[in-house]
Amino acid sequence: MYQKPFANLSFRSQVVAGRAATDAPSNGLVAPIHMATTYTRDESYAYVSDYVYGRSDNLTLRDTEAQIAALEKGHSARLFGSGMAAAAAVVLGFDQPMHVIASSSMYYGLRNWLSGIARFGHTIDFVETTDLIAVGAAIERRPPRLIWIETPSNPLWQVTDIAAVARLAHAADAELAVDSTVATPVFTRPIELGADFVMHSATKYLNGHSDVSAGVIVAARPSELWSRIGMLRAELGAGLSAFDAWLLSRGMRTLDVRVRAQSATAADLARRLVIHPAVASVLYPGLPDHPGHAVACRQMRGGFGGMLSIRMKGGSEAALATAGAVQLWRRATSLGGVESLIEHRASMEGASEACPDDLLRLSVGIEDPDDLYADLDRAFRALGLIAGHFRDPSSDNA
Repeated sequence: MYQKPFANLSFRSQVVAGRAATDAPSNGLVAPIHMATTYTRDESYAYVSDYVYGRSDNLTLRDTEAQIAALEKGHSARLFGSGMAAAAAVVLGFDQPMHVIASSSMYYGLRNWLSGIARFGHTIDFVETTDLIAVGAAIERRPPRLIWIETPSNPLWQVTDIAAVARLAHAADAELAVDSTVATPVFTRPIELGADFVMHSATKYLNGHSDVSAGVIVAARPSELWSRIGMLRAELGAGLSAFDAWLLSRGMRTLDVRVRAQSATAADLARRLVIHPAVASVLYPGLPDHPGHAVACRQMRGGFGGMLSIRMKGGSEAALATAGAVQLWRRATSLGGVESLIEHRASMEGASEACPDDLLRLSVGIEDPDDLYADLDRAFRALGLIAGHFRDPSSDNA
């Protein structure tokens, strides 16, 4: 069973001690995986425990949910099969129809889904949520029931002031949900800043090993909306499997050490790449000249995350060629794992104003920072980007 962390422990100790479970029959240090999907009744046909059916609940899920809720300082959490399923459950939990305000810079999969929610009776207004005046004007034009922000936002890593938007949302009687996947509870706990819900694609940093697809919603308090979100998960069968919940719980035991190491390396790479002759600009909240740096310093305590993006002087062709020339960086989608990933994001998103085609998204892992930098620099040099004369490697085969 999940053990509530001691209140006087540091966050790092809470992450480990909070899952210091024992298996009662064996006294083993690691809790078992509860795989049962159905539960027996007594002679009067009443359930012996409060577990009914695996589609809606499971002891392993509850343990992992309690672990995450404690780290986020929330009331309770619910796990889903993916971050998209978790985010959709929040929107669909509202009465219909309703109006949503969302960050214009955000994960493209959710942005695309929100763009199509008119079929559910909802309306959506994408706003630059880093601009509080723009948020206030959008609320004035049409009061929302939900404001959804992502900070830092993927893939431009813009930073929205959570506390300020929370005040605007609550003044308009709206709920505020924050996608805090990149910040993680290591650096930001949105509920402490006024958010009503926190969402994570737990596939990413919470798990950290690229072997679980999961999403989680943490609620600041019980509510009718929170109950409906739980009902939706049960009715649609959108809950996480017991085995994946167990893997997620195991991954979170190293959350603090992983994320702090990744953030330190990302900051080091950002400082070195911003002066590299092949790079036009670096997008990273930890850089002093980043537009959101001051806000990030207030709400991201101890680090600025392991994600950054670089824009190449050679444009789209140079960006694609660089991704193709690296060796240590892996060419793959996703983020937050222990291995470093490089992605030409525009190739994934397609035509998008939010993602320039000269941009490379870097998910920093736990490899040696000097090796990661050297791999990028070697690719830049091989492509002639240092001298400013981009050499297209495909022309070698012409």
